[in-house]
Amino acid sequence: MKRILCFGDSNTYGYKPLDGSRYDKNTRWTGVLQKLAGENYEIVEAGGNNRTAFSNNPDGIQFTGYKLLPEYLKEIYNTIILAIGINDLQKFYNPTIEEFENGIRCFVSIAAEQARESNLIILSPSHINENILKSNFRFLFDEKSVEKSKRITPVYEKIAEEFNCKFLDLNKLVKPSNTDGLHYEAEEHKKIAETVIKLI
Repeated sequence: MKRILCFGDSNTYGYKPLDGSRYDKNTRWTGVLQKLAGENYEIVEAGGNNRTAFSNNPDGIQFTGYKLLPEYLKEIYNTIILAIGINDLQKFYNPTIEEFENGIRCFVSIAAEQARESNLIILSPSHINENILKSNFRFLFDEKSVEKSKRITPVYEKIAEEFNCKFLDLNKLVKPSNTDGLHYEAEEHKKIAETVIKLI
């Protein structure tokens, strides 16, 4: 059986923008991916709400990507999908684009060095839209966060090339819900799964 690790934030977890609950297994993209991949694959769902990639999240290790990822990498995977980073743009962390690039590079290097036999796929997050400033997440994200989110796709693409990873720009595929400007509606999860299975 081939094992696929999906490591990411709330959009990997399956956060539902309407009410904050979790999409069921048949709706969130990691669950749809399992269905598409079939019984010869095991999809390991490792999404977490509010998880950062490289910023030290005050909520602890489970919410801090670079600290948690090595725990997952104690096991062996054929493919590792990394879909994380948008929470590092929260106003409390406020990284420059250069700091963001260095942080994502360090994060990806953990997988590249500790899982040398695994195929790596990097998903670049969708741009945050302005509706987030009217949502419950306005306390975490500000105008600078929205602006920076529109500048990070080339960062992911550059780092994917550096580490010889496959790359998927989610901006070309899906858009966040207008409800909160950050999370995906059900149909977008399906699109992600249908595209990721082709990369696998």
